[in-house]
Amino acid sequence: GIRIRGSDPSRINVTINGIPYNDSESQGSFFVDIPDIASSVNNIQVQRGVGTSTNGAGAFGGSINIQTATRRDTGYAELNNSVGSYNTVKNTVNVGTGLLGGHFSFDGRLSRVHSDGYIDRAASNLKSYFLSGSYYGKNTTIKANVFTGYERTYQAWNGVPDYEIQNNRRYNEYTYKDQVDNYTQNHYQLLVDQRISDKLSFSGALHYTKGKGYYEEFKEADSVKNYGLTPVIYGTDTIKTTDLVRRRWLDNDFYGVTYALKYLPTDNLNLNLGGAYNEYRGNHFGQIIYSKESIGISPEHEYYREKAKKNDFNIFARGELTLNDVILYADLQYRYIYYSFLGFDRNLNNVQQSATLNFFNPKAGITYKLDERNNIYASVAVGNREPNRNDYTNSSPQSRPKAETLYDFEAGYRTSGGRLSGGINVFYMLYNNQLILTGQLNDVGAAIRRNVKDSYRAGIEVDGNFKISDRLNWAATASISTNKIKNYGQLFFNYDDESLVELQLKKTTISFSPSFIGSSTISYSPVKGGEIALLSKYVSSQFLDNTMNTNPAGFTPDASFDGNPYAINRSIKGYFVNDLRLHYNFSVKAIKNIGLGLLVNNIFNKQYEASGATYPGLSGSSVYNYNYFYVQATRNFLASVSLSF
Repeated sequence: GIRIRGSDPSRINVTINGIPYNDSESQGSFFVDIPDIASSVNNIQVQRGVGTSTNGAGAFGGSINIQTATRRDTGYAELNNSVGSYNTVKNTVNVGTGLLGGHFSFDGRLSRVHSDGYIDRAASNLKSYFLSGSYYGKNTTIKANVFTGYERTYQAWNGVPDYEIQNNRRYNEYTYKDQVDNYTQNHYQLLVDQRISDKLSFSGALHYTKGKGYYEEFKEADSVKNYGLTPVIYGTDTIKTTDLVRRRWLDNDFYGVTYALKYLPTDNLNLNLGGAYNEYRGNHFGQIIYSKESIGISPEHEYYREKAKKNDFNIFARGELTLNDVILYADLQYRYIYYSFLGFDRNLNNVQQSATLNFFNPKAGITYKLDERNNIYASVAVGNREPNRNDYTNSSPQSRPKAETLYDFEAGYRTSGGRLSGGINVFYMLYNNQLILTGQLNDVGAAIRRNVKDSYRAGIEVDGNFKISDRLNWAATASISTNKIKNYGQLFFNYDDESLVELQLKKTTISFSPSFIGSSTISYSPVKGGEIALLSKYVSSQFLDNTMNTNPAGFTPDASFDGNPYAINRSIKGYFVNDLRLHYNFSVKAIKNIGLGLLVNNIFNKQYEASGATYPGLSGSSVYNYNYFYVQATRNFLASVSLSF
């Protein structure tokens, strides 16, 4: 998934047309649920750090706002077909009426994506559509969007274990033919923009999202007690375990309203008032659809049902004042969350319970224009964020994780215009009760987290774009950071006596936080309409947990790990990967544009891993790490042909 400043996707706020996209409970953004949404997007804005106030969960690493396709005055039809490695096929059709009668337009997209995947059996079958109808008046714009995604993907959640990765990098421990994730998500949006006067304008949205689906899995010799059943006695035989197939369902609804007023009382003052109210209703339930042994259940036996409710309200006021070469801004947000869920009480009984949180998120900044091309800036922002569903349901009120707070300090310089543009940014992100990743995953591949009292991320980010000539361009980014936890304790399970052994560290590096990330894109246009680009990325090594490979006193990696670097350390090696992109556009009499493309990913056939998980344990005087890695594909190809009419 996407990471910004070492923060995982659940900590990145994502909106589509200003409407929250992050799942209300897990806080993740699952773009697989809206396949090929990029084909219906006009622009994507990425903001690092806390950023300005936005709807949905607070941004702790960054925020992404996706704006879907905008007005096109002339009718069009576009076909895009791609084929590539691992039986990858993508078909997309885009059509639009253009402006009808000076006021109306209709647009649509239909997409299908299939791939067998790099990992064994990790196939994906994805379908989606996007429909939009718009009205454009003198002062009013109304747009209705309906988009749906369907995904059926074979599971490869756990990654490749350390004992297999050297011999079979495409290994998948799942073999059951229907070990799949099967989910449909429908989005409905009504967007309104109203110019009230020369100084006042309003924008708002009504939205509804319906999601429903399940993941299916085979469980070998599973205890019937795990499903609220008692052992079944047949004569002298007692059935305590059985092979079975289960489905875990999620049936959810998310709806609400967003609004924003923009007021320009003078030429140098910009005032904004906005916010949102959203409600989420989640229905979690599980079924046993097959049992090898007769255990006295009906077909599609339901073994659990949990209901969740979440109400989320926020309101913000933002002002921007320009005084000659100085721009000042302030941003104040209040956010209220009510969450009701089924979780453990102090006696480990499952009971319906709730949590209420109130957050105040102030922000302020200043920008000074040195001249027309150069400026410097500084900002400070406070962000607060609630724990997610797993944080709540896997704990009792006494052990429940706390909400986390981020104090984000930023300063930098930017230049633009001419052949060179870019900037440098310095950041210091101080956390209180940060929920950090332990390196472990739950049974559906979601990360397990815990609070740490004091931690921080600090670094320098540089980006630049150099137009070397009319045909040659170079764009690059680099980030150097330090990511630390103060006074961290890690528990190791001892298999010999089933005890917990604690490791205490005064200062340690936060998991999944590389200290250096760099990217480069060199593009060359040899002929009109043609482009060759080399895309390069380097990511330094990172740790799978928060111990920096430190083990409890008296314990060392087991000798059986010798010769296997994937098993001996709880870390991911750094990697440098290069992609080659070729594209050529031309037209003929009957076709407005023909686009030919070829993408060669990982052109140097690098073997690398981008993420992973670890489950260290102790036995005798040895540490057994039990590492799993998300292995990335070696050299692969994708060719495309697009036609525009």
